[in-house]
Amino acid sequence: MSGNNTNELLNQIKVRYKKLSKGQKLLADYITENYDKAVFLTAAKLGKTVGVSESTVVRFATQLGYEGYPGFQKALEELVRNKLNSIQRMEVTYGRITQSEILETVLQSDAEKIKMTLANMNKDVFELAVDTMLEAKRIYIVGIRSCAPLAGFLAFYLNLIFENVTLVNTNSSSEIFEQLIRIKEDDVIIGISFPRYSMRTLKALEFASNRKAKVITLTDSVHSPMTLYSSCNLIARSDMASIVDSLTAPLSVVNALVVALCMRKQNEVIATLSSLEQIWDEYQVYSNDELNQVYDKVTLKVDGKGKEDI
Repeated sequence: MSGNNTNELLNQIKVRYKKLSKGQKLLADYITENYDKAVFLTAAKLGKTVGVSESTVVRFATQLGYEGYPGFQKALEELVRNKLNSIQRMEVTYGRITQSEILETVLQSDAEKIKMTLANMNKDVFELAVDTMLEAKRIYIVGIRSCAPLAGFLAFYLNLIFENVTLVNTNSSSEIFEQLIRIKEDDVIIGISFPRYSMRTLKALEFASNRKAKVITLTDSVHSPMTLYSSCNLIARSDMASIVDSLTAPLSVVNALVVALCMRKQNEVIATLSSLEQIWDEYQVYSNDELNQVYDKVTLKVDGKGKEDI
């Protein structure tokens, strides 16, 4: 079956839907609505998720014209990769608003996602995540593509709180596994992934789980494939339909984690920040690039010597 048409799989489902069995229609409905999640599942796991047998899944793939489940899964991967380009995603979300409404609409949408995240966040799970990080010997953090800034932000602050924090370099799968090679049961890995979900992040969590490490996820749903290997799932609302991935609510959850950890390790954090202040002063880290607020004026240090009023 040709893969030139990025909507071909969905078209095949639509054309053949009436002739499908009851179980196959359940599969068709699930895949139509959740193809971004189904792409990560084996035939057995897909069947279990939908409530049908593995053989029904295989027959479904054949019924659509594919050579078994591997051929069907390859078409599913192409669908996820190409279903919506950036412009289409933008049109879906913002197609009905005028240019003058964009700022208000986007900010209100982000604010609403923070509210929904707060309303649905399991506080016990949040505390479990905090406790797990406090008890860990080493903390690994992995986030790919648009989630990389979240991972970097979290790693920056965790490095002020803990001694052994590793932000996993995610340029390639081999690099990921090389950095995780020593992960053990006393360690924890934090995986951050939102649609479109990252297979590399999922494989990293699987690798860590197989070595008995604790797994914490920050993702958008309990149905996210990232939860397959995690017993501590932090769920934050996101919006991946727009031209940019809205990760405002996930960033707020990251902020909450950092604050909670700082409160639990106040003495260590204060000592670290005091040492850093001395180091910054000694090595003049900020002296040549520093703005000082003095009363109603802002003064700018120039070459660490004179000052100019702004």
